[in-house]
Amino acid sequence: MLIQTLNGLVYGGLLYVLAVGLVLIFGLRRVVNFAHGSLYMVGAYVGYTVTAVAGFWVGIVVAVLVLTGIGVILDRLVFRPLQDEDPIVTMLVTFGLLLVLEDAVRTIWGKDFLTVQPPPLLAGVVHLTGTSFPVYRLAVIGAAILVAIGLSLWLRMSRVGLYVRASSVDPLTTGMQGVDTEFLSATVVAIGSGLAGLSGTISAPLVALSPSMGGSILIDSFVVVVTGGLGSFTGAFIAAMLIGQVHNLGVVFVPGAASMIPLVLMVLVLIWRPGGLVKAGA
Repeated sequence: MLIQTLNGLVYGGLLYVLAVGLVLIFGLRRVVNFAHGSLYMVGAYVGYTVTAVAGFWVGIVVAVLVLTGIGVILDRLVFRPLQDEDPIVTMLVTFGLLLVLEDAVRTIWGKDFLTVQPPPLLAGVVHLTGTSFPVYRLAVIGAAILVAIGLSLWLRMSRVGLYVRASSVDPLTTGMQGVDTEFLSATVVAIGSGLAGLSGTISAPLVALSPSMGGSILIDSFVVVVTGGLGSFTGAFIAAMLIGQVHNLGVVFVPGAASMIPLVLMVLVLIWRPGGLVKAGA
């Protein structure tokens, strides 16, 4: 049971790193970004390419920087013009972006499944309760915890973080207080996109890379955002850990219905608390 719990934490950690980027982007831009899963995918492929040349650790850094840059471009050309449009228009445009990025990856890297080996430092196993468990999976859990701690400190202890929290709740009033909400929103989109790239890169040694790899985890990421509470950073962490556990247990015990279990959990939470587990901005 310990091993299953740890596997759930691994998936929950990946979900959190990806979903908190969605929370950041929605909180500031009010854009439901269906292209976020493709940013995760692009991050994995960029990490794969750089890893083959310069090693895994350089691959992580380059992937995060590349996706941060893509985030800046997307905010300037797509998210900023769309923030006042009808939500249906936003969904269609970002879904179109997802298809464009998937086709671009097929063109550059092909359709074949690709794999990435974990770095030698994290390639071993540890023995827990008589069963071996990969060190790399433990490192993924640690990376997610570090991201959660770093974001929490940034949001709660820094001036910019306080502006982000305020703007995610009431951007108009925040702007009236003299905060440059446009620059703040662009910064947040860049950070959210960089986190998508980080999630994709650290997941690469765990999954087979394919142009469609962002689809299933994107659905679970939206479930995390809705279950945790739209615009809630703490809620995203709690929901990601819960959904990671129920998803993994579903794969083990009821594999035929595993994809439905997170959706059922989301429905139950929303019946109990229509606003999600935690209020926006918390």
